Amino acid sequence: MDPIMQFEQARERRIKDQGKNVPLIDAANNFQEGSIKSLYSYNFSWMGRPLIQYPQDIVVMQEILWKVKPDLVVETGIAHGGSIIFYSSILELIGKGLVLGIDVDIRTHNRKLIEAHPMFNRIEMIEGDSVSEEVFAQVREIAGDKRTVLVCLDSMHTHEHVIKELELYSSIVTKGSYLVVFDTIIEDLSEDCIGDRSWGKGNNPKTAVHEFIKKTDRFVIDKAIENKLLITVAPDGYLKCVK
Repeated sequence: MDPIMQFEQARERRIKDQGKNVPLIDAANNFQEGSIKSLYSYNFSWMGRPLIQYPQDIVVMQEILWKVKPDLVVETGIAHGGSIIFYSSILELIGKGLVLGIDVDIRTHNRKLIEAHPMFNRIEMIEGDSVSEEVFAQVREIAGDKRTVLVCLDSMHTHEHVIKELELYSSIVTKGSYLVVFDTIIEDLSEDCIGDRSWGKGNNPKTAVHEFIKKTDRFVIDKAIENKLLITVAPDGYLKCVK
């Protein structure tokens, strides 16, 4: 057997088995709970910009980007800009593609640093509500002539907002690409991890994903990614477009 194929098949078996490894899953969940309380995800940056994500999710996003090679990556929620800088840097290595970041409030100091960054050449930004007709009309126009589109949702985390984003942005995701919904982990956390927020158990991105997935045959939850990561802020949030 070809050694590369042999390695890949062994990895697939290991990932599948890992998804059934209860002690390891429990250890990962315990780490996740404790690390969220300590704001662990705020410790990292990408090319100088704060990137408020878990390293595990960033690594797998790199894998997805390299495999899909999207012409357009859309992300709702910009914050400090680390994620859109990260996506842009991978697209730069691939040699094509545009990143479109959307945020209801792009703060002046963040905008200046994003626009001054060497990876800004592949970035466009829209300030506004991601689920408004005006904003999505702009997104749809930009996506219109793009052959491969990938979407990441990471803005307001209430069920109502995320389900609206899913219904809108799923329409521009192309077959074989992904619709990634971050912070689905909220549903699985204890109440003292969530704090005084407008979202919580029963009202969060995961509940929106579960409602959405029942109404579509275009997307499936890619559990292999979750089994690979174990530590992720997006359990059930990696949705593969199959139609």
